[in-house]
Parts: sequence; C-alpha cells; structure tokens
Amino acid sequence: MKILVIGESCKDVFHYGETYRLCPEAPVPVFKTISIEQNGGMAKNVQNNLDFLGVTTSLLTNENWESITKTRFVDLRTNHMFLRVDQNDDQYGSLLLEKARSYDMSAYDGIIVSDYNKGWLTPSALLEISKLHDLVFLDTKKALGEWCKYYSFIKINNKEYEATRHTITDNVRKKLIITRGPNGSEHLGRAYKVPVVEVKDTSGAGDTFIASFAKKFIETVNVEESIIYANECSTKVVQKRGVSVCG
Repeated sequence: MKILVIGESCKDVFHYGETYRLCPEAPVPVFKTISIEQNGGMAKNVQNNLDFLGVTTSLLTNENWESITKTRFVDLRTNHMFLRVDQNDDQYGSLLLEKARSYDMSAYDGIIVSDYNKGWLTPSALLEISKLHDLVFLDTKKALGEWCKYYSFIKINNKEYEATRHTITDNVRKKLIITRGPNGSEHLGRAYKVPVVEVKDTSGAGDTFIASFAKKFIETVNVEESIIYANECSTKVVQKRGVSVCG
C-alpha cells in the first residue's frame, strides 16, 4: 500500500520538566526542563503514523517545516501545559500546484490531505488536488464549501463542525466523519463510541485518526470497520504524552 500525504508541516517540541517556585520578578512559575522530545507535526505526523502502520508514503509539504516550531512546556508530574510558543507560524508559504501534478498518481492507492488552514493550501488548490485521484481523504480546519465536494471522505472535529455546519451541503454531509473526542466519532448520524481512558495529551490525535482510517479503508473498503479502527488508534495516542503514533 502506498499513500501520498499533502499538507503543512511543522516541528513539535516538548519540554518536560518541573516547577518548584514562583519567579520573584512576576507571578509566574519558574520552569526547569528535565527532558526534551521533538518530532514532525501536522502533515508530517500523519506520515509518521502511516509509516508506523506499515504504509509506504510520500510527503508533499512546505520545505521549511523544521524552522516552524510549536514548543510546549509541560509539567512532568501533572502533565499540565504551562506555555506554548509558536515560531515562524506565518512562513508556510503556498503550494505550487505544479508540484502536486508532477506526482505519478497511478502509483498511489490514495491521497491524504492534511489542511491546517495556514495559507499553504488555498481552496482553489484543494479543489484541484481532490481531482488528482479517485480516493482522496481530507482533514481540514477550513469552513467547508463547494471546493471540497469531490473528496471521498472529510474528517473534521466537533468544534470545526459547529463552526461550519451552516455551509455544509447535502453532498458534503454524506462524506463527513466528525470526531468528538471522548465521545468517539460520527458518520451519517451513527455514533461510534470509544472507551473511557486516562487522557494525557490530545495533540496529534486527529492526525492519527485520518491516517489509520485511510489505511484501513484502502484495505477493506468498509467505512464502519475503518472508523472503529481509527477510533482504536486515536484512543491509544491520547493516553501518551506529546504528539505520538498509534503503537
């Protein structure tokens, strides 16, 4: 199986440490870093999940992704996040469609588009990408519209759904998979529940869902089985610290 991932990427950095006193100059905690973990985030995290699941992947993303960082400072004992610092978040640039068209689409079983709405993927570009292959999965933070009508499946979370529900056409509604955190996910009015677990970090759970859903659907062409599998993978991820893969 081979999947092409298209979307913005960044570098996720986690400082895990402890706080033991307040700063004398201001009422803020003094943070002492004990360990640092970092990995590719956003579309790169989708690729990482697919790689872990045994899928052969290609990634079309912004070339400067390692210079765009999301740095989090997290208490090692309580898992409380004190601060997130984003750097170069306005420097994603924009995708040149010629790059997407240069790929041999016959070599792929499907495409996953991971659109974090950073400007790298415009609605017109997203529309063109949806026509490049017969099986294209979309995870987007944009308000939905006519530009997404050719996608095979569209994953959004509950907050994104509430923000865009007034723009959803009947054609798009049939393709929607809505992830609802501890309440699982929903497709065509059916709820797919997940077990109650201790949640340590939800960062990247959506990336895991779309990666595992696409992988299972390509294998089975069964929507229900694929959603159940994606729920299982996402449930594993939220029980781990940081941005992780589903193993």
